[in-house]
Amino acid sequence: MEQDFQTSFIPKKPIVPERAVATKPVGSLLIIALLILFTVLIATGGLYFYKGLTQNKKESMEKNLLVAQARFEPARIAELQVLDKRLRAGAEILANHIAVTPIFEALQALTLKTVRFTNFSFELGEDRSVPIRVAMSGMAVGYRSIALQSDLLAKNKSFLEPIFSNLTLDKSGNVLFDLEFSVDPSFLNYQRTLPAGS
Repeated sequence: MEQDFQTSFIPKKPIVPERAVATKPVGSLLIIALLILFTVLIATGGLYFYKGLTQNKKESMEKNLLVAQARFEPARIAELQVLDKRLRAGAEILANHIAVTPIFEALQALTLKTVRFTNFSFELGEDRSVPIRVAMSGMAVGYRSIALQSDLLAKNKSFLEPIFSNLTLDKSGNVLFDLEFSVDPSFLNYQRTLPAGS
């Protein structure tokens, strides 16, 4: 009987005995610490580059500002500031200035042919918002003319409270009178009398 035996040149058992390698499980705290470390490193790098970018942008803006400042002429700016002050002062003077001519124009339009004014005076107060007081003297052909003139003056909204007083007859039969009324200050504003294109 033949023996059946097989010879193998590959060893079935290791020549050197294997050692077991002990592995420790990685803790969750270590993973979190590594994540925080990488996050801090990335944030630090990002902030470093951001600082560089903002520094470059700042330098660029400073250069642009210097170029813009060089474009302006300091002498021209000073000249324009003086002109601005003059224009503001002129506008203030114009806003506070009064013109008496609107009173005369209104009286010209409202005065009857039978009435004649002989004396005119007006009083301005310190406060420009207070109505201006006007006192006049005149002569009319009769009492009827004074009544009609009173009605016409009362219809004008710029003349406030017209009052005829001291009615007396002269040697010719004409009626002498005094007239007092107030005028709205906005009616006498000088700017109002200027042409629209001025």
